[in-house]
Amino acid sequence: MASPEVLSRMEQRAIQAEQMIELLTKQISQLQTAVVDAQKDQLRRENQNLKQEVDSLKRRLVDLEKSQGIKQYYDFTSKTTPSSDAIVEVQPAANTSAKPPAAADKPQQEKPQKEKKEKKKAEGEKKGGGGGKKPEEEAAVDVSRLDFRVGRIVTAKKHPDADSLYVEEVDIAEGKFRTVVSGLVRFIPEAEMQNRMVVLLCNLKPAKMRGVLSEAMVMCASTPEKVEILAPPEGSQPGDLVEFEGYTRNPDAVLNPKKKIFETCAPDLKTDQNKVAVFKGIPFTVPGKGVVVAQTLANVQVK
Repeated sequence: MASPEVLSRMEQRAIQAEQMIELLTKQISQLQTAVVDAQKDQLRRENQNLKQEVDSLKRRLVDLEKSQGIKQYYDFTSKTTPSSDAIVEVQPAANTSAKPPAAADKPQQEKPQKEKKEKKKAEGEKKGGGGGKKPEEEAAVDVSRLDFRVGRIVTAKKHPDADSLYVEEVDIAEGKFRTVVSGLVRFIPEAEMQNRMVVLLCNLKPAKMRGVLSEAMVMCASTPEKVEILAPPEGSQPGDLVEFEGYTRNPDAVLNPKKKIFETCAPDLKTDQNKVAVFKGIPFTVPGKGVVVAQTLANVQVK
């Protein structure tokens, strides 16, 4: 039979064991709470990233439709619901007003004739220089009208008829590659041109360069002695839009060479002291991913 001293020690050990069990139970509960909180934070971050990705895809869809000439009646990428006025605007106007008493007895063909005259007058104004301006002529000339996007050079080869030019096939998520001709042979080895992420100006009017039609321009930081291709931020994908804070992105479908829109903006396209590409000090930005930079060239022209 156990002595009282042994029984006392066993009771103390039992109490200590219960205290240890209680402490471990609390620690497990705290760990479970911490894990749940961490999972919630991760889900919140993932949700935010998904929202940004959806917004980016919506903007890309709008820009693609604009580039194909599809008129936009309202911006469905905004958070507000379009007003009934905006919806009515796309519907043919119904003539619900009653005829004035004096016009009731006029021949029915008078209205179509009047409409024909007004249509001819409007066409004459468009051709002859009278009347209204096109929307792109009225818009401000700034970086909002330039269609900068991220692309990936799939292949680059030397131009068959020009030693200083590369001919590149570039993916900008349009379903087919664009052909781009660039005068970069003297500055960048052909091997470094392959499978490379770049920023392109996509709404220049296509032009032939030594017999090859070029459909965009690769943007570079440039000096007479050195040229560097601008690098999109890590994680960028072909087709990502490049935006500028304070300038609502509204690019022309194709820039009119006579209006010299790019030439007007070009002097303000530069790299800053941190090698970030900017327009009037505003960074080239891929939303949710970061800014566009040069490798080493600071305070130089971007073109």
